[in-house]
Amino acid sequence: MPTRAVRWFRALTAPYRRSIQLKLILTMIVLSVLPVIAVTVLAAEKSRASMETEVAETNMSNMKWTGIYISDQLDRLNHLIYSIQISPDLSDYLNEREPDNLSSQFNAQRKMLNTMANVYYSAGSHVIGIQLYLKQSQTLFTFNSMQNEITTVSGIPPQYAEMWQANKDYSIRPSSADPERFTLTRSIRRFEDQKQTGAISLDVLWSQFDQTLGLLGRGDQHQVLITDADGRVMYPAQARQSPPPAGVLTALRDVKPGPGVIQTAEHYVFYNDLDVVGLKLVKIVPTSSINHSAFSTMLYGIIVGVISILVSICIAVFIAWRTARPIVHLARSVQELDMIKGPIGQPSTRPDEIGLLERSLHGMAGRIREHIQAEYSINLQKKTAELKALQAQIHPHFLQNTLQMIGSMVFSQKPEDTYEVIRSLSEMFRYVVREPQNLASLRAELDHVGHYMRIQQRRFPQRLVFQVESEEQAMDIRLPKLSLQPLLENAFQHGLDRKAGAWQMGIRVEIMKQDVCITVCDNGNGMAPDKLEKLRAKLENASEEPIWAQGSHIGLSNVSSRIRMNFGVHYGVTIDSEQGVGTRVTICIPFTSAEEGKV
Repeated sequence: MPTRAVRWFRALTAPYRRSIQLKLILTMIVLSVLPVIAVTVLAAEKSRASMETEVAETNMSNMKWTGIYISDQLDRLNHLIYSIQISPDLSDYLNEREPDNLSSQFNAQRKMLNTMANVYYSAGSHVIGIQLYLKQSQTLFTFNSMQNEITTVSGIPPQYAEMWQANKDYSIRPSSADPERFTLTRSIRRFEDQKQTGAISLDVLWSQFDQTLGLLGRGDQHQVLITDADGRVMYPAQARQSPPPAGVLTALRDVKPGPGVIQTAEHYVFYNDLDVVGLKLVKIVPTSSINHSAFSTMLYGIIVGVISILVSICIAVFIAWRTARPIVHLARSVQELDMIKGPIGQPSTRPDEIGLLERSLHGMAGRIREHIQAEYSINLQKKTAELKALQAQIHPHFLQNTLQMIGSMVFSQKPEDTYEVIRSLSEMFRYVVREPQNLASLRAELDHVGHYMRIQQRRFPQRLVFQVESEEQAMDIRLPKLSLQPLLENAFQHGLDRKAGAWQMGIRVEIMKQDVCITVCDNGNGMAPDKLEKLRAKLENASEEPIWAQGSHIGLSNVSSRIRMNFGVHYGVTIDSEQGVGTRVTICIPFTSAEEGKV
């Protein structure tokens, strides 16, 4: 073991023995940093410890009193429910013995609604609704600012059935429609046999607790929450503040009843139970906010340290000036290295470590340059071949259908109509087989698409409607060639082919700040949600496998990959679709002029 330790020590100290630069840096660090570390650590630790004790005691006291105040507010809501439960009008309604007497039944119902109205208007602005469910008569009373009605329901409403199945008489549930509200529910039991005969619920705004929660001194970095017994956040909603740190709410499930505190590496978590209701009041304080208060003490140590560092730097500069000339020579040699082209100079003949480094850089630069040139040449040839192959693609079915249509038009249509179709097909071929360019203007792409759609409109004259909406400023932007026609072909093949009735397709070009969005939409059959999610995942991953591709057809994945290759991962193709409504495919590219987009 001693021999091995010696070898480790020699291996670690060997660089310092061979380099005067490292010796100088190490000496400067020791002289300047160690006093700063010693003073700062001692002062910060003492300040942090005292601040931690003070924060813990203050927050524990605040949590205790805040919990009492919130419990009192919940008790007042309970009293509102009790006032309905013990009201004579509810007893009269439950004891009504003549269900066929409509007049008597109507009076009992009106009295019950009047009782709920009295409770509603006396509860204050935070109670926004009251609901009473009676199991025997299957009657649901609802009273709020928007409705005042009595309905007969079939079966027990889900919120009450779930509570009774769990054998609970009291529950607080967050509102699924509005995270700023919760529902307080209490069962009604018959006195004689304690059977559940109904339930009363209050629809309450969480904001009634805001003033009370303000007693906890919520800051920008502090989080104050109300959770249920399982650690789920009840209030406030995540939209109002960031989610709590991972693991904090899970740890609260195992704590003992009553107030307490959990300390983690990054947070202090204070908690307290809210009486009766099974909720917890939680406050999360970052450790950094406590340490920040010790900064004033640390400031004096920093000032002393800065002075020491400045003195050490002055001494080190003089020494380094005498010894830095070889390093300057090395830096100039590195600047002369050219990894792509041109000579890289002659290697140094110095015998010391600087000469060794220069010779190593010289050899490495030569190998890297050869590798870059080889890779660049291979990738350039591959990219050129792929683009030429893509531009030679025309869907064979489209070509076959077009030629058949031209043949039938020769005998049934005017010569000028037949010439228009032949000219459009010719222009399409001219655009496809023309000397390939990586990028084309939007104007040229829209002209190409226009020829394609004129042919399709001749094939489906009574069904197809096509429109283009574009801003003139966007017509000269550059995008990968043959980016729009695949989107239209996919719309015909997968959206409109089996759709009855009129077909509507359109292209909209919009300038949005620094980007341009080109949207192709149709009113076709759309896609199922699961198929849409799979397609989005493939587009996001820019898979090499073509999407919606048959034969030589260019797929959406191909279009998305070429856009990302030219403009970066922040751009590409997105798709939205609703089954039975239609599909929208959007291409997003940067807003660049024709000159800027040339490659």
